[in-house]
This record gives sequence, C-alpha cells and structure tokens, in this order.
Amino acid sequence: MRRRHFLAFAAGVSGWPFIGRAQHKAMPVIGVLDGGDPRLLLTELRAGLNDPGYVDGKNIQIELRSADGKVDRLRELAEDLAGRKVDVIVARLTPAVRAAKAATETIPIVMAPAGAPVETGLVTSLSRPGGNVTGHSVTSVEVTGKRLQLMREMLPGLRRIVMLANADDPISPHLIAETERAAPSLGLQIHPISVSGHKAIEAAFAVMSSEQAEAVIMQSSLPEQVIAMLALKHRLPLVSTTRSAVDAGALMSYAGRLADAYRGAARYVDKILRGANPAELPVQEPTRFELVINLKTAKELGLSVPQTLLARVDEVIE
Repeated sequence: MRRRHFLAFAAGVSGWPFIGRAQHKAMPVIGVLDGGDPRLLLTELRAGLNDPGYVDGKNIQIELRSADGKVDRLRELAEDLAGRKVDVIVARLTPAVRAAKAATETIPIVMAPAGAPVETGLVTSLSRPGGNVTGHSVTSVEVTGKRLQLMREMLPGLRRIVMLANADDPISPHLIAETERAAPSLGLQIHPISVSGHKAIEAAFAVMSSEQAEAVIMQSSLPEQVIAMLALKHRLPLVSTTRSAVDAGALMSYAGRLADAYRGAARYVDKILRGANPAELPVQEPTRFELVINLKTAKELGLSVPQTLLARVDEVIE
C-alpha cells in the first residue's frame, strides 16, 4: 500500500471512495477543465505542484481539456475526464465546475476558482463543503461596488454601463443583482445583457451602440479575446472581473488575485492525493485584490488614466 493510502486510513477516511479507485495507478492523473484560456492556470498549477515535489510527466500526469470559449462543450469534456477516472479534476470558473460536478459524484473537484459556490449549489457551505467539491471562491460579487467606483474614477462622466453576463453561468443573476444594487449610489445606470455564444455577443455589441452605452463590464467566464476585440472595435471601455481579460485587451480589471487561487488549487490537489476528504476541506476566499490597467488600450480609446489610479495600480500593461 502506498504511503498516501496509509495516511488516509490513519486519518479515519478509509471509506472515502477515491482511495480504492486510485490504488492501481502508477502515476496520479490530474484533470484540468477550463472553458477559455488555460495558460495562466496551467503555469501556476504546475508551479504550485512543484513545491511538494510533483513534476508533470514524472510523478504526476496533467490531462487538459479546454473548451476554447465554447461553454456548451464543457459537459462533454468533463465526462471525458470522468470516464478516464482521473484522480482529481481542477476546474476554472463556475461553468466548468458545474460541468465537472454533473459528470461525477466521486472524483474530487477543486474549484480554481468559482463564484458564489454556495448560492449556485456547488457546495453546502464554505466551512464544510460536503460532497466532492472544494477549492477557492472568486468572490467577484462582493467586490462589485469597488469595481464600479474605479470605473467612475477612470471615466468621470460615466453614467450608462452595460453588464455583459454569461447566460450559461449560474453566478450571473447574483453578479447582475449586486451590480444593480451598487450602481445608484454612484449615479450609474446598469443595463444587463445575457449572452450565449459568439453570435449573441456580436449582436449585444450592436445593441450597445444603438443604446449609447458608455462602458462595458464583462463576466469572466465569457470569451475574453472576442469581447476585448469587439469592445475596441466599438470604442467602448471594457472592464472585467478578472485580470486575464486585460491581457487580452480590456481596459481594466479589479478582482481577487487569480494566481493565488491557482496556487491554492495546487495545495488542495496535494492534500487530496495524500488522502484528504474534499467534503471537509474549507472553501478558501481571496485575501488579496489587484487593480490592473492596460495603458495601450487606454491610448487606443483616447483615454488619459488619472494619476490617482496609476498611484494605486498593481500592474500596468503597456
């Protein structure tokens, strides 16, 4: 019996179904499920796994499944990973976690991260998740007010904002509601548009132009490259709930540090491979937040970034 299996029995979790299933494997297999661009997740996950001594291709194997922005493929990809009986699934953002949970009730799933996991039914509670899902919460809903304040600071005359939401993401209603609650105190009007698929996104931008939208907030589970390109084409400042969209060309983001969540996911993978029960691993929330601004995009839009923002920015993309 391998050492991690012995530790699992010693910890009193011998009934945990993943232990017996994984015993025949010479090398643990970690499935990674991503709806969009998985590059940063893979970089940070591998680096985090290196700390306790895991090396991809040497003593662990990482199996990547990316939907490349086609969210409707996530269920099929999750079922493929479940069929391969991987030891753990690391899933980025709520649609991927939901697809993984629908595909398996036994393989441990690590959120890296997901939004509003209790409200969307992914876990029972943050302190004791229950079931086979644990990991990190992105808490994008909770920082919505701060994000709107930063938008007003960047665009002092701002009044009308489109909230571009993902119709296939269960966190959307929570994010829209929180944005609408925070907006009036800042003198802002929020116009939510829910989209599913690239054609709907293009149509949404046509609507924005006709309704004289002044800025856009995009939900992180939408295809970032497509939306960033369309926002520049329509000369609309684009703000995201994650920094990766700023790399793709969005103007600005304010959110919890995703790199921290990715490294944290690696730590939870290690714990699970050593026998920990995901039902008893508390869901972690971000403790550090970052403001990222794309100066190249600001220049293309003819915007001058206020010095008050530049003094507080965590990273500038030029």
